[in-house]
Amino acid sequence: MTSTAPFGTSLHPEAELLYARDLKAVAGIEKLRFFPVAVTSGEGSWMIEAGGRRLLDLSSTWTAAGLGHGHPKVVEAVTEAIKHPAGAGGLSAVHPHSVGLAEDLLELVPGEGDRRVYLGHAGSDANDVAIRAARHATGRPRVLAFHHSYHGGVGVAMGMSGVHVDAGAVVPDANSVFVDYPNPYRPEPADRSADQVAAASVAAVEKEISAGDVACVLAEPILSDGGMVVPPPGFLAGLTEVCRRHDTLLLCDEVKVGLGRPGLLHAFQLDGAQPDIVTFGKVLGAGLPMSAAVGPAWVLDGPPAAALLTTAGNPVCSAVGRVVLRTLVDDDLPQRAHRAGERLMSGMRDLDLPQVGDIRGHGLAIGVELVTERGSKEPARALAAKTVFRAFELGAVVYYVGGNVLEVTPPLVITDDEVDRAIELLGQSITDAAAGKVSDQAVAAYAGW
Repeated sequence: MTSTAPFGTSLHPEAELLYARDLKAVAGIEKLRFFPVAVTSGEGSWMIEAGGRRLLDLSSTWTAAGLGHGHPKVVEAVTEAIKHPAGAGGLSAVHPHSVGLAEDLLELVPGEGDRRVYLGHAGSDANDVAIRAARHATGRPRVLAFHHSYHGGVGVAMGMSGVHVDAGAVVPDANSVFVDYPNPYRPEPADRSADQVAAASVAAVEKEISAGDVACVLAEPILSDGGMVVPPPGFLAGLTEVCRRHDTLLLCDEVKVGLGRPGLLHAFQLDGAQPDIVTFGKVLGAGLPMSAAVGPAWVLDGPPAAALLTTAGNPVCSAVGRVVLRTLVDDDLPQRAHRAGERLMSGMRDLDLPQVGDIRGHGLAIGVELVTERGSKEPARALAAKTVFRAFELGAVVYYVGGNVLEVTPPLVITDDEVDRAIELLGQSITDAAAGKVSDQAVAAYAGW
């Protein structure tokens, strides 16, 4: 079989063949491609390409492989759970793993009063269910979200995701309202301070919810797919205060940046926020389909049978979820992420590359914003596409978000040596891309966002 795809780089024949087969068989509607990566296995912080080349994984599959690839505790949990599975889901029966996972989450997630846990397959359905439940429980139709946000690729959550709305992939939910997320690097107007843009955003939220018809405010503690934007201190706490004052639910989407990645167990703890509902996904399943929403019983208990996924809460994924939570705590992975993130960001800053306008993040949720020149802050979108392509050629997997921001989210188990290698690869990739070592033609077939 011969491929006619414009790969734009030299691939091992096995990798080229595998990628060509994908082009002919798998639907494009579910693809987000930045370069022709075709992998057959993984180990720790490394992905193994067809043909044997090793790639340093600086994405963790958009953070889903947060414990790395083939973590021994995850392997053990899957192996034991699959031997004698207690059914195939939690729809109409209970089993120890699903109940135990829900109990574990209730213990680990701060909150007050009688609470419940929804178990699902992905962050998309966790957010979708939480939004629908909030509307039903409160009797209020509107939901407030932020421009350039991401909360899911299906259902109501997709219509509340600013990146999908921006791309024209979906019509905004009829009862949605979007306000600006505070961006300290790109304040609007440009002469505003970080505190001022945070205050303006909170004020915009309060203006909308003061009407009394908003069921919940949907917020990411770090605006991930919108550009890894870290909000100014006080923003999330401000949201908590106005939501409490106006008796409006605050839903914190921790799917991508929570559970250890920000250097704390929960990203909302960075700013002292107190969300009513918290949603999880990605790392919770260590690569298997697993998500959760934790919130008040009066919200998540009804209406009965309104969120039916036959295999949600299945014994294999639930067993893995429990092991993930235990590993995060027992191995102190939040603190490990904090140290690794500080090392990585410090190393990137030391490179002092003229194409890097900003380096920001918490723990191992890091954004490297590429610009044409620092003074103008003009987004370097083409450079971002070529940088991630060049990184792939040099031996790393990293993607971009927000058009021009490298999203650096390696596994929480990344070692110091691997962090140092990541700095070298990212620096070389940016330099090479800026020097014209990646052609327009090479990246033309990989549209990314």
